[in-house]
Amino acid sequence: MDIKKHLLVTGNSSVSWKDAIVKAVAEASKSIDYLSEVKILEQRASIDGDKIIEYFVDLDLSFTLDLNRKKVKEV
Repeated sequence: MDIKKHLLVTGNSSVSWKDAIVKAVAEASKSIDYLSEVKILEQRASIDGDKIIEYFVDLDLSFTLDLNRKKVKEV
C-alpha cells in the first residue's frame, strides 16, 4: 500500500511559468525523497507597465511515504 503526502509550494521565475515549475520541483527534490506528482494549482505574474517581470506558480507536490524506513532513536 502506498501512502502519499502533499506539500503546497510556490515557485517563481523571471523567465516563464514553466521555468518556475521546473525550478520549484528541482529545489524540492533536494530535500524530499520519492516525489511522484505535481499539480499546478494557480499561475500568476507581476507586471511592470506592459511587461511581465516575474512569474509565480502554486504547486501541489505529492510524494510517497517510505513505510519501511527505520525510526531514528532520539538521544
